[in-house]
Amino acid sequence: MSKNLYIAASEAEAGKSVVVLGMMDFLSRHMTRIGFFRPIVRSSEEMDNHVRLIAKRYKLKFKYEEMYGLTSLEMIDHLQNSDNDAIHTTILNKYKHLEAKCDFVLVEGSDFKTHISGYEFDFNLRVANNLGCPILGVVSGFGKSATEVVDAVKVLNDVLSREKCAHLGTIVNRAKPLDALTIKTRLDRDNSGHKQVFVIPELSELHKLTMRQIGDALNASCVYGNETHLNYIVNDVKVAAMNLEHVLDHITEGTLVIVPGDRLDVLMGLILTLISGKFPKVSGILLSGDFLLSRQFFRVLEGMDDLPISIFKVNSDTFTTVMDLSNIRSVLMPENEQRLATALGHFEAHVSSEQLAKEITISRSKTVTPLMFEYELFERARSNRKHIVLPEGLEERILRAADILLKRNVVDITLLGNEEEIRKKAASLRLKLDGVFIIDPYDNDLIHDYAKTYRELRKHKDVAKQAAFDLMHDVSYFGTMMVYKGHADGMVSGAIHTTQHTIRPAFEFIKTKPGVSIVSSSFFMCLEDRVLVYGDCAVNPNPDAGQLADIAISSAETAEQFGIEPRIAMLSYSTGKSGKGMDVDKVREATEIVRRRRPDLKTEGPIQYDAAIDASVARTKMPDSEVAGKATIFIFPDLNTGNNTYKAVQRSAGAVAIGPVLQGLNKPVNDLSRGCLVKDIVNTVVITAIQAQVG
Repeated sequence: MSKNLYIAASEAEAGKSVVVLGMMDFLSRHMTRIGFFRPIVRSSEEMDNHVRLIAKRYKLKFKYEEMYGLTSLEMIDHLQNSDNDAIHTTILNKYKHLEAKCDFVLVEGSDFKTHISGYEFDFNLRVANNLGCPILGVVSGFGKSATEVVDAVKVLNDVLSREKCAHLGTIVNRAKPLDALTIKTRLDRDNSGHKQVFVIPELSELHKLTMRQIGDALNASCVYGNETHLNYIVNDVKVAAMNLEHVLDHITEGTLVIVPGDRLDVLMGLILTLISGKFPKVSGILLSGDFLLSRQFFRVLEGMDDLPISIFKVNSDTFTTVMDLSNIRSVLMPENEQRLATALGHFEAHVSSEQLAKEITISRSKTVTPLMFEYELFERARSNRKHIVLPEGLEERILRAADILLKRNVVDITLLGNEEEIRKKAASLRLKLDGVFIIDPYDNDLIHDYAKTYRELRKHKDVAKQAAFDLMHDVSYFGTMMVYKGHADGMVSGAIHTTQHTIRPAFEFIKTKPGVSIVSSSFFMCLEDRVLVYGDCAVNPNPDAGQLADIAISSAETAEQFGIEPRIAMLSYSTGKSGKGMDVDKVREATEIVRRRRPDLKTEGPIQYDAAIDASVARTKMPDSEVAGKATIFIFPDLNTGNNTYKAVQRSAGAVAIGPVLQGLNKPVNDLSRGCLVKDIVNTVVITAIQAQVG
């Protein structure tokens, strides 16, 4: 059993980075001290793309020079001096330096883009043996028949056996989709060594360039565009070497148009296509030639409000620009979350990391990092897939979050709104949303039943028939009724609606669980080495003692749902019996209520925050407490204290705050902050799905 793994491709263009990303994602769910290493990189000055992806996405804290063995130039020097041993000695020494700091090291082999390409696979095998790494081989299926792929795997197996390598398994990547099952069947049948074999079909989207990659590779200056536009995929390239009418005849969705910088007529025409809505949306414009850009064109751009396009400029002529562009190869970049979600979802759909990991040593860490917690949420949601309704179907952040969730195969999603408008908005954002359901609250077959059900549930309010219909046209009421009727398992809203608008329907007819007097909220506060629960930081301004006890018990149940052992700290400005006053008395009374109702829960209060979280302070203030110094649930006495504290910890400690998670309802409905990020929405939807699993 080994504490490292070497991923080596047997040839160029095998899509090895997808495999590396997928395996690193898996390892990060289980361990904290993971290293990443490459034997060769191109430069010591400009960070290797694969190192940058892994280091940034998984927040590795190593210096760049610790994560590679040699640069290409250093290797050339050794080869010119016929000093092959020095190459391997240097790589081994640098690897060992990194290994000493890690519990596990993932090694990615070289890229078939150097002077050693002719014998590169043999080189990687020798390095793997020197480092004591088992090998996960990657074979390209691109452009090959099923027979050619099977033969390539047999050759790989023979070479690994001849070189006496520890062979963990083989992944065939980029196979023809129609051949993938045939290849897998034949390889399993011929697999006399019982090595793990997986086949990943080609997904063309992963190998298309984005505007960001083109801009970086050409060192182009950005004339127009923002971070989102840089992630647009380029489906094809056209050179505008004709008049405007014919240029417009040839553009398609996702085209990159190369335009000489002095062709103002073509530039203006392309800009107009983005406004008209009657033309395909180009991904970008690349201005060529050493021209000063038109002052009038800049004036036009300044008057446009967030056009969905990136415009770059290079000084090279059009022919040279086209040739330079043809030499760019697609890479995964940490800034493009949508593409990373696509890559990970595709990998997870075809490769069992758990099976591959049986041959390597993975010691699950007792420390829980934010990344590990989030991945555990994804795994739990995926294991029992639920259906979540998102009422704010036209909001950009909601659409981007839905795209990520669908690509990661985590939940089923219904968006509320006009389908044509939603599809149009998604298309403008370059999102496909394959598999999403869309319901228009103004045009559907459910409205009569929903209005009737609402009137029955609210008959004590004598709701008029027309009023019930009108309410069901409201997306919050419609979405909540979907949950009540079992047409969805949970709802997430609040990106553009107020908290009251989001949760009021739930108060009206979802209602609270038996024995719960109040709906409250909690946040998962993901610190560097642990996850805490804060409640209530979002809903109840000034709960009384009984309500505070309810919040504590509900928060403990939430913690248990997500694998956190509940140790409750009832917070106050005083610890133990010393404090006096109404505020301390309220917390003291709430603590006694919790202990009386749930004697199985470890509960302490009143207690100050420092005594609850810091073991050294706890030894002084409450040395005999089961909670002091190791609390996992922090119950604040009022909303003012809770809201300010969670935001202070979030900003000052760099904590990831997931929530608010509403608790106490019969069915899960969760509210978003109107300032939420796409990642916040993704996490809240996943949490809602897990709440729905528990019931």
